[in-house]
Amino acid sequence: MTASTKQKQLVTMLELQDGMNKKVHQDWLNQGFEWYRAIWIECGEMLDHYGWKWWKHQQPEMEQVKLELVDIFHFGLSCRLSDSDDLNKIAETLEYEFSDVRTNNEFRTTLEDLALNTLQTKSFNAQIFAGCMQQIDMSFDELFTSYVGKNVLNFFRQDHGYKDGSYIKEWNGKEDNEHLVEVVAKLDSSASDFAKQVYNELEERYPQ
Repeated sequence: MTASTKQKQLVTMLELQDGMNKKVHQDWLNQGFEWYRAIWIECGEMLDHYGWKWWKHQQPEMEQVKLELVDIFHFGLSCRLSDSDDLNKIAETLEYEFSDVRTNNEFRTTLEDLALNTLQTKSFNAQIFAGCMQQIDMSFDELFTSYVGKNVLNFFRQDHGYKDGSYIKEWNGKEDNEHLVEVVAKLDSSASDFAKQVYNELEERYPQ
């Protein structure tokens, strides 16, 4: 059976996540990192951006909320990679779970469900995560492009002197994040080499 576009995108993200984790520690799979803990901590941070204080006016910072969800997905993928080395199987399972969306009555309670499930199971629940996405109108394609963009930019920074301080963050009057947004917007995110295209486009723009 031919893999769907979503499965291919999930495999791409899993490959990128494994690569980034290896940047942190080459033998990351055997370090016992508590990815679940990173997930529930991010849930709390996201709730602050969304707003929960009834005693003061709060306007949801939706871009920040979406960025926190992308961060959670980094940790969620790491949880799944810790359990299996079959990327296609993980992607197939995740695709199914994303189609079986679980929500509570509103975003905040769905987010609390995600945090509670994470603490109870010490794993990543993609159905509830997909429910959080649904309730803030975040599409899977948006998750994919945001995830890949952030991951590739992190790699690009490392490869161009981020650690030793030689990396140039502003090019031609724009910060690298702004260049990234422009690059992602003009590319086809369904392409099998989307991540490579993003990296190459950043390379072309970067001052030599």
